[in-house]
Amino acid sequence: MADNFVQELQWRGMVHDMMPGTEEQLSESSTAGYVGIDPTADSLHIGHLVSVMMLVHLQRHGHTPIALVGGATGMIGDPSGKSKERNLLSEEELRHNQEAIKKQLSKFLDFDATEPNTAKVVNNYDWMSKFSFLDFIRDVGKHITVNYMMSKDSVKKRIGQESAEGMSFTEFTYQLVQGYDFLHLYNEMDCKLQMGGSDQWGNITTGTELIRRISGGKAYALTCPLITKADGGKFGKTESGNIWLDKNRTSPYQFHQFWINTADDDAEKYIKIFTLLSKEEIEKLIEEHKKDPGRRILQNTLADEVTTTVHGKEELEAAKAAGRILFGKGTEEALRSLSEADFLSVFEGVPQKKIDKQFVIGMDLVQLFSGQTGFLKSNGEVRRALKEKSLQLNKTKVESETAKVAESQLINNKYLLLQRGKKNYFLVIAE
Repeated sequence: MADNFVQELQWRGMVHDMMPGTEEQLSESSTAGYVGIDPTADSLHIGHLVSVMMLVHLQRHGHTPIALVGGATGMIGDPSGKSKERNLLSEEELRHNQEAIKKQLSKFLDFDATEPNTAKVVNNYDWMSKFSFLDFIRDVGKHITVNYMMSKDSVKKRIGQESAEGMSFTEFTYQLVQGYDFLHLYNEMDCKLQMGGSDQWGNITTGTELIRRISGGKAYALTCPLITKADGGKFGKTESGNIWLDKNRTSPYQFHQFWINTADDDAEKYIKIFTLLSKEEIEKLIEEHKKDPGRRILQNTLADEVTTTVHGKEELEAAKAAGRILFGKGTEEALRSLSEADFLSVFEGVPQKKIDKQFVIGMDLVQLFSGQTGFLKSNGEVRRALKEKSLQLNKTKVESETAKVAESQLINNKYLLLQRGKKNYFLVIAE
């Protein structure tokens, strides 16, 4: 680990802006710091991981990490970098989401109450819901001018977009609500640091300004760069949407594959941000990778490290086994060991056909591979492939021309995987 928290983030490429005095504050005394997390889903996605990793490093350097779940702000919507307001959630939905998020955070942060710098999760709905509108504009609103609020980039961008629908008063007040969160945590939990993405700088500094004007105290701000991909695409987004930490939304296999498929330049950047490997370990990996990029040592290490943290060793091994299956090195035993979600993830995009289960059981394999599925063009082609020993059913070579489908061969009592050669697959769904 680097000597102090700020130096740690700096060599990892995780510092964009920092208020003067921040490094000194964190070097001199144990400090509580927080990040805000959007609770509009019951799972974090990998876009949240940068701020989560900031909290991880904060705790590892002896400071107290606080994750603020924005129950109240989630009911408003944050204008930063967005052109539309968020969907507003009920309190019941927000509470459910908060619990799910805390469970995921516990894989990264230590919530052991016996430790002096134990991690904490708070929800700003708990204090904001007690405010009346009149109380808020009297006790908070009068301390920040409209001129100050209008000077923020997030506000200027939205108001300056001619084609946009403009900004509602609700959204305009967002920075005041977020600023009050910082003031509340400063007063109640002695929290002196707020962190977030660079697009949050305006909202965070509104908080430090409120603290200065109302409490006369000094608070600090630190932001990280917004993560981008080398090709200009949006980090964490795929054709099917976000990469989630919840395995029911994104299977461990898909999660692992996302990191495996990272470009070289991105892998070098991401391994510093999303793993806890030391500077020496990472520099050694980068050096090895450059000698033989084909081995993809950076991507494999990155994928293994992040998947282990999020899903555990067992799920990592299953995800790797799934990857081997797709690329021709798996066995029927490995195929059957996959969860249904991983099985479907591995063979996503493979041609498939639904056939009545009663019709499939007892079917002649020659018919299965040709006439009933169209996988191969004719019975003659199936017979030629049999002679070449290039046909497999569920990763097991098909030897006999007279073999028939047995019920026991159905994977998950439902699937048959047909294969010719190394990479030609077809999935039969027996229902």
